Amino acid sequence: MSDDTQNCFTDANGSHELSITRVFDVPAEKLYRCWTEPALMVQWFTPPPWKTVHVETDVRPGGASYIVMQGPDGTQMPNRGVYLEVIPNRKIVFTDAYTSAWVPSGKPFFTGIITFEDEGGKTRYTARALHWTAEDSAAHEAMGFHEGWGKVADQMAALAATL
Repeated sequence: MSDDTQNCFTDANGSHELSITRVFDVPAEKLYRCWTEPALMVQWFTPPPWKTVHVETDVRPGGASYIVMQGPDGTQMPNRGVYLEVIPNRKIVFTDAYTSAWVPSGKPFFTGIITFEDEGGKTRYTARALHWTAEDSAAHEAMGFHEGWGKVADQMAALAATL
């Protein structure tokens, strides 16, 4: 159903990136919907035993997002961010460096770049997390980035196939 590549590197500009890539037999439009519609996001966005309990999106450059994830013990993790670039059905760029509009967050962690590329009737889905520091990148990887983001990508594709 999918292929998987992953990496972590520091480029000449000092970026600290983690990424996953999958090829899904699902149209990009459906995967994009899963990333932009709150009712769909709550169904796939976190790997079990975590769950997503609340999502708000204003999917446009400068628009805010608010996602609340909940752990198995009931602990909630609110995440605020802002969309930087949106190309429907092709690309979504977001960051937690801002909480709304252009209000800086207390501690930015990463910028996400999600792309959807046609690949012979299938969609190449790539999720990149660009971290501010090597320590943040290492912490994200230690949290289970590759396993977790890979699992939720598969959950997203399974949901998208039903749309």
